[in-house]
Amino acid sequence: MFFIDTSRNGKPVYDPIVNQSLDNYLVNDLKLPGHGLIMYVNQPAVIVGVNQNAYAEVNMPYLKEKGIKLVRRTSGGGAVYHDYGNIIFENIVINDDEHFGDFKYFAQPIIDALHDMGATDAEMRGRNDMVIGNQKFSGMTMFKVGKSYAAGGTLMFDLAMDVATKVLTPEKDKLESKGVKSVESRVTNVKPFLKPEFQNLDIEGFKKALLLRLFNAKSLDDIETYHLNDHDWSIIDERLKGKYDTDEWNYGKNPGFDYYVSKHYDIGTVSFNYSLSGNTISDIKIYGDFITGGDISVIEKALNGVELTKDALVAALNKVDIKGNLGDISADELADLLLEKTKIS
Repeated sequence: MFFIDTSRNGKPVYDPIVNQSLDNYLVNDLKLPGHGLIMYVNQPAVIVGVNQNAYAEVNMPYLKEKGIKLVRRTSGGGAVYHDYGNIIFENIVINDDEHFGDFKYFAQPIIDALHDMGATDAEMRGRNDMVIGNQKFSGMTMFKVGKSYAAGGTLMFDLAMDVATKVLTPEKDKLESKGVKSVESRVTNVKPFLKPEFQNLDIEGFKKALLLRLFNAKSLDDIETYHLNDHDWSIIDERLKGKYDTDEWNYGKNPGFDYYVSKHYDIGTVSFNYSLSGNTISDIKIYGDFITGGDISVIEKALNGVELTKDALVAALNKVDIKGNLGDISADELADLLLEKTKIS
């Protein structure tokens, strides 16, 4: 493993729109052979998954009042709040998909480092979470292009929990499935669990301490490092102009269809927003925090024009690869969700 330094002209980059585009550039364009690691900090921002409806997950008035940025990442997973008390880490793996989907493989080095720093109760739990007790301090996600992928997540060190609680509005069903009543009761910072010498660090100091343990190094100079250069940044800047810095990408479009149904499954939350013509689906959009290497539009197209009956829905869904394009969930389960038919008031 080697480190990819994402600073610019020797200074850290805190712009979340820039930072969230880095993995896409590293996986699709730069393609450094082997296993690289990036680690950065964002200014206050809400990061939503590529398939999420931001309008259902975020308190938009509060977000705009506080000047918090909204940024959509290129991978799945749920909405998270970032600020100067949070670290983001991503493993960039090129032309070797042996460990794609194996969140524990990438979480364990982080957990081992935190154990060494005093947080001995840190562990991996569930699909993609790192926790202390019943509280989460890191959520992970992945996205894949061919045999290359990015795998990483957040690491809450000293995050402003009060802000996170107000700006994030996860669906009640998701919280209930995890046995908690609010965002605040579900998450924790790792700072209080660390040895005193690590509790006194600022975020850059904590990042350095973590990197030294991940690479088993005494100095950052001892770590094999690729530094993003002017050529890299010129390409990243150009890509931002066309997609990642636009409201269309980050906010998305709220289609405003007539019916909205949502449920949390083992693969994550799946939501359908759709309209009917008579009893036939005329428009449909899938949202959720599921993580897939496929294309959910395949499922949307299969359902468009289908009669809203159990038999017709199951027959349509069985014609497409649900597991490859959404996740390990049955046609019966998706049909039952659609049939709940909750009209938006």
